[in-house]
Amino acid sequence: MEKELIISATADEVQIALLEDKQLVELHKEKKNSHFTVGDIVVGKVRKIMPGLNAAFIDIDDEKDGFLHYIDLGPSYNSLEKYLRLAMNGDPTTRRLEKFKIEPVFEKSGNLSNVLKVGQYLLAQIAKEPISTKGPKLSGDISFAGRYLVLTPFSNKVSISQKIKSNEERNRLRRLIQSIRPENFGLIVRTVAEGKSVAELDADLNLLMEKWERITKKLKTVNGPQLIESEMSTTSTLLRDVLTDDFNTIYCDNDDVCNEIRNYLKTIAPDKVDIVKRYKMETPIFDQFGVQRDIRRSFGRIVTIRSGIYLYIEHTEAMHVIDVNSGNHIKAGTGQEDTALQVNIESAKEIARQLRLRDMGGIVIVDFVDMVKADHRRQLFEVMTEEMKKDKARHTILPLSKFGLMQITRQRVRPVVEVEVQEKCPFCDGTGTIKSSFSVVDEIESNIRYLTTTQHEKRISITAHPYIEAYLTKGLWSLRRQWQRKYKIKLEIKPMETYNLMEFKLFDASGEEIAM
Repeated sequence: MEKELIISATADEVQIALLEDKQLVELHKEKKNSHFTVGDIVVGKVRKIMPGLNAAFIDIDDEKDGFLHYIDLGPSYNSLEKYLRLAMNGDPTTRRLEKFKIEPVFEKSGNLSNVLKVGQYLLAQIAKEPISTKGPKLSGDISFAGRYLVLTPFSNKVSISQKIKSNEERNRLRRLIQSIRPENFGLIVRTVAEGKSVAELDADLNLLMEKWERITKKLKTVNGPQLIESEMSTTSTLLRDVLTDDFNTIYCDNDDVCNEIRNYLKTIAPDKVDIVKRYKMETPIFDQFGVQRDIRRSFGRIVTIRSGIYLYIEHTEAMHVIDVNSGNHIKAGTGQEDTALQVNIESAKEIARQLRLRDMGGIVIVDFVDMVKADHRRQLFEVMTEEMKKDKARHTILPLSKFGLMQITRQRVRPVVEVEVQEKCPFCDGTGTIKSSFSVVDEIESNIRYLTTTQHEKRISITAHPYIEAYLTKGLWSLRRQWQRKYKIKLEIKPMETYNLMEFKLFDASGEEIAM
């Protein structure tokens, strides 16, 4: 599979597009003024404990408090709390974690109010970015991800990725990791470490240990809630997670970002530095590589697939709902059941791409075209499972229910990526309907009544759509004459062709617009 990374950078934002075989599969956006990102390490201060939720709101020096649940304190919380307390008091024993005595594993069940107190400091990691009105979600189970390894302080456990199937390779990696693992640090071996040498693993471990040492130094000077260690930029994080041998080219239109990528590649993959290309053409980089075209096609409420199939995608606060429609997809010589299977399989492939592209998380409900045969339902489930293997986010897929619905849960750590490819109609406000002309006429009369009885206006001019103007002025006993007599006012009504049907404005005797 051919992979390319296309990066467009402006003064305020960096947009990153991941292409697989020339097709857009992921779109990431990074605001340069963003305060926190997933993976950041913070020192927080307990602001409020919520016994009913068994959780607490944590002041992290941001406009929104962080949210920490009891189950997210992590098994090493006792050790972490003790270490933070000693480090902030300047205890010299915290310089080297090898000499630190690890506390017993934290209990999985209990009451947060018995563990934390208002005003207490704690060390935590951003687990989820702020989403909608919610602040960032925090975790006390701190870890540092590298290219091949994940470092977990206050642990001596070694874990190997389940995706590495070979027992021989698993045993080899376990022996290598045990030989280089520092005391009181656990390590998780990532899938991409398969086949790597001890030198490559050790170099990755040293980078992670340097990050931990920077944190220990900063803890000595902490005097309030603050950011202690920032995760890498979204660009570097994405490179760390997706960079493989089949990664061909990285195109970037910004010198600073290009230099950042090259410097990072020198530390994790020196042989890949040359794949970074500086884009210098006048055509915007997303237009040149077809990314903008794919964005227009792939985002929006309706997503059209080939053969006339289309998806309805709705985002709600609780879940995402996807409805599969066959449209005009008809293949000669096939029955209804076979057609339904073909439509569903094509849709499943696009849905798997949409989940990655929009970074949709939480609960996703897919309403496929109904199928009767159990073999077809099982085949669809297998296709969806296979397609979702390309997705690095943790997910669970359930087989089709008897109602033809497939339930998917997908890890949510960032807000859903939304690109506005449609605009709300200014006339109907997106409802598809507008007020009747009679209600507009009633609104005009209501305004006239207010201006004459309360503001004592004696002369009013009105500009309105020609249709409304004709309705008010035509006829021997027109509404304009009736209103003049009724409200004892001089009334002038002018047509304005540029107005929409519901639009009108009122002016006083001096020609000044009256704001209503």
